Amino acid sequence: MYLPPHDPHVGDPMRFKPLFRIHLMERKSATVECMYGHKGPHNGHIQIVKRDEFSTKCNQTDHHRMSGGRQEEFRTWLREEWGRTLEDIFHEHMQELILMKFIYTSQYDNCLTYRRIYLPPSHPDDLIKPGLFKGTYGSHGLEIVMLSFHGSRARGTKITGDPNIPAGQQTVEIDLQRRIQLPDVENLRNFNELSRIVLEVREQVRQEQEAGEGPVPPREPSAKAPDGLPAKDGKESGHGGAEAAEQSASSGQGQPFVLPVGVSSRNEDYPRTCRLCFYGTGLIAGHGFTSPERTPGVFVLFDEDRFGFLWLELKSFSLYSRVQATFQNAAAPSPQAFDEMLRNIQSLTS
Repeated sequence: MYLPPHDPHVGDPMRFKPLFRIHLMERKSATVECMYGHKGPHNGHIQIVKRDEFSTKCNQTDHHRMSGGRQEEFRTWLREEWGRTLEDIFHEHMQELILMKFIYTSQYDNCLTYRRIYLPPSHPDDLIKPGLFKGTYGSHGLEIVMLSFHGSRARGTKITGDPNIPAGQQTVEIDLQRRIQLPDVENLRNFNELSRIVLEVREQVRQEQEAGEGPVPPREPSAKAPDGLPAKDGKESGHGGAEAAEQSASSGQGQPFVLPVGVSSRNEDYPRTCRLCFYGTGLIAGHGFTSPERTPGVFVLFDEDRFGFLWLELKSFSLYSRVQATFQNAAAPSPQAFDEMLRNIQSLTS
């Protein structure tokens, strides 16, 4: 199992934890051992369910228990999962979320079903190389997101989830046709100014959807907001603006970036220069994935390995850093197979 680094150190490497192992014996027989818990390997079972899917079962779950009972198990899990003790976490809501995660994950006792996922196919015109990223999600800690490109849009799909948005859901969607020109740093510190710019783009999107048309030509900037409208360079290209945006990004030109006053971020060590910004939407929901809705935000490209998303309604900022670990035989056999995989994992939690 690959675990994200301890919150909020999004730039640190992934952590590795063995869950089971298989001993191949003579005459095509094999033994399976569960590696879960702290008492060493013990008897387990693996079943091939169907193509690209298998299940594991521990036959000796008593090996997962600790002498100090659930309290000791929780404190041990907390040190391993979060790198801290409960006394270090002062935020009451965060304590509740962490306890929920412990109860949810520990009940399975390493009896799990695994389904294959593919890494996204890449295209020369992609804004950056697609792949897996570690991202900050407030009190939920760090989560793994898969960034992929689909014509004029980019999508971030959750590979790991939380009580609000489960794995498989599309956490962010970026419209590569709608560049956002940020104001200068002093005006960028004003949340209302950035909000006005983003909501102006959202209104334009709404009008186009109601009219059933493609993107309309951008209006002339008003005197009130000279830099507040999205640029649409390269809209005619095959990747709907991604090609022109990628050229601008690769030129090395950047602009100062700072979070507006009042926007929270789990990691204050975000880059202070960005390459490009685009209009996007982020998925939010209540506990249990209740009342999900897409809300406006800003996708901020820092470099080849880092990007951010500013959640306007939540006044929150997520920082994403590329997973540098390499995975064997993970490429999708075709773009169609990758799209089908995305639909399948989303249907599991919809």
